[in-house]
Amino acid sequence: MASSSEPGRRGYAPPQNDQERLLQRRTEDLCRIAQNRGIARYSGFLSDREQLLAQAALDHLGCDWGFFEGGWPGAERKLLCLEPAGASGDPPICCVILCCAVQPGQAPAHKDYLGSLLGLGLERECVGDILLDPARPGTAYAFLLERAAALACAELVSVGRFSARAEMFQGPVPVEPPQREPKTVTVASLRADAVLAAMLHVSRGQAEELIRGGRVEICHLPISSGHAPVYEGDIFTVRGIGRFKLESLGGKSRKDRLFIQYFQY
Repeated sequence: MASSSEPGRRGYAPPQNDQERLLQRRTEDLCRIAQNRGIARYSGFLSDREQLLAQAALDHLGCDWGFFEGGWPGAERKLLCLEPAGASGDPPICCVILCCAVQPGQAPAHKDYLGSLLGLGLERECVGDILLDPARPGTAYAFLLERAAALACAELVSVGRFSARAEMFQGPVPVEPPQREPKTVTVASLRADAVLAAMLHVSRGQAEELIRGGRVEICHLPISSGHAPVYEGDIFTVRGIGRFKLESLGGKSRKDRLFIQYFQY
């Protein structure tokens, strides 16, 4: 993992595998096409790690007219939008409302909606954020590429074990971005095992087992040692448990432990 180029911050981690290198080459090709032809071009939906790689590719070319759009203000998965001077367009994002027939106390989870959409033969890059409506169990809003939205509306008949239908949705989504309250804890050091143990409320030995088992990523890159340093802003992904963000670092307690703030997605 790359070290931080700014005190307390993780530095840019270059491509780690052939898939990430291919993403950067495709980003550069897309940028050249947009510029040479003077037309707008768009990628599929990108994760936050993929967005960082795409931005690095744009920076390498000196392209300062690319931006990211996910279809709603709090989007995590976003399209790279390349609109050179004189060219304009609309990002090919549609919102689809997914309505399931549910009984009280029963409703599909996020993974059920995603699995049903991918089960239609859609690739992951066709699917952006999926927002569950807390006021209407069994209702979710999915941001999809235009071609994927048309397919979902035509062919989706179930989500998990629930019958469902999909329809195009116009207007602002009635779901507010989540308000995450950070939690404050103390840690002995800014090592991966210490911070992970505090976030999960487990022992450092248990945190180390998760890391050695290959279940932990920091900023979407796998780690293999609990000794790995962590930085403010790091995102921990623990397979089977969830995602956590190290929001901020504080001072020291009377017992010389470090205060940190984090939240769970």
